Amino acid sequence: MAAETMEKCKVSCSKDGKGRRLWKKVKYQLVEYHSLPGYLRDNEYIVGHYRSEWPLKQTLLSIFTIHNETLNVWTHLIGFFIFLSLTIYTAMKVPKVVDLHSLQHIPDVLRRADLHKLHSELMTCLPDLHKLREELITTFPSMDLLPSIAGWHVMDLLYNCLPERFSTGNHTDVCVLRSVKEDVENIIAPLMVRPITRWPFFAFMGGAMFCLLASSTCHLLSCHSQRLSYIMLRLDYAGIAALISTSFYPPVYYSFMCDPFFCNLYLGFITILGIATVLFSLLPVFQNPEFRTIRASLFFGMGLSGVAPILHKLILFWNQPEALHTTGYEVLMGLLYGMGALVYATRIPERWMPGKFDIAGHSHQLFHILVVAGAYTHYRAGLVYLKWRDLNGC
Repeated sequence: MAAETMEKCKVSCSKDGKGRRLWKKVKYQLVEYHSLPGYLRDNEYIVGHYRSEWPLKQTLLSIFTIHNETLNVWTHLIGFFIFLSLTIYTAMKVPKVVDLHSLQHIPDVLRRADLHKLHSELMTCLPDLHKLREELITTFPSMDLLPSIAGWHVMDLLYNCLPERFSTGNHTDVCVLRSVKEDVENIIAPLMVRPITRWPFFAFMGGAMFCLLASSTCHLLSCHSQRLSYIMLRLDYAGIAALISTSFYPPVYYSFMCDPFFCNLYLGFITILGIATVLFSLLPVFQNPEFRTIRASLFFGMGLSGVAPILHKLILFWNQPEALHTTGYEVLMGLLYGMGALVYATRIPERWMPGKFDIAGHSHQLFHILVVAGAYTHYRAGLVYLKWRDLNGC
């Protein structure tokens, strides 16, 4: 009897174990849109491959599995690491300001130039840099005058001192000459110019990283529970507002650093607008699907408010090539962000073929890619601002 009882227990336990394993497999299967709880229903044109109310462990591990949020997670997570790398790279270059575009000419410079001869010619022609710095400080005790004077003097010396063979050759030699001048200028200028503050630039980089990481985390964890979804969505909206607000900091600060009134006016306005947007996003009704267009319009309006300081900058510095250069980057950034908001609001292309873009190619993934591209464009504009103000001051 005891033996029979033990055998029955083993069979029963075996069946229970298989049942539990089978239940776990069923429980963690991807489901379709009509099976979702209300708080997870956001886009009816994405028909399947949803995670629904998974335990936290399985939710975290799903970053390595395929579902309709996989690319949403990874597009912004990769973007986060890109901007983290760019931040570290730029911080290591402070106080030197490097024109990334000129770096591609360095191999040509090394191949074409006789470095030993170039070095001797430069040393013969250029005065001792420390002596030049002392003379400038003695002549102009106010350090505020040094940026413009030093920048002019460096350029004058470079144009007069570089070997003639670079400037009288064909088009390729002219490109090499320009590259050599820029590289030498980037090395010499920081020795005589006190770099301007970097906090607006790194505030933007921090805002971009916060936005990208918050978005990636939101898409990964929102399927766990209604409460966590609510928290993650608020974090995501805060990240978007932070990215838009901090994007204003470099252009406004470096354009109006010599005019504190307008600098503080524009910075204060966009900061207050960003805080107001975050507070408005805390309202529960803000996350409802019917408010999708309102959400996109609100963030688009925040970005559109940047037109005023950009136009003001162009009026003040219409004859400065750096002003036009940075404006070109900012227009491109606005187009990328605007396209992203439009795609997000209209749900293109999945609305044309529901179910065909569940895994890859739907509107939110395109929106993420356009956001990363726009932020990178703004990073390039920030480098131009830093170089411009470091060399020219006010």
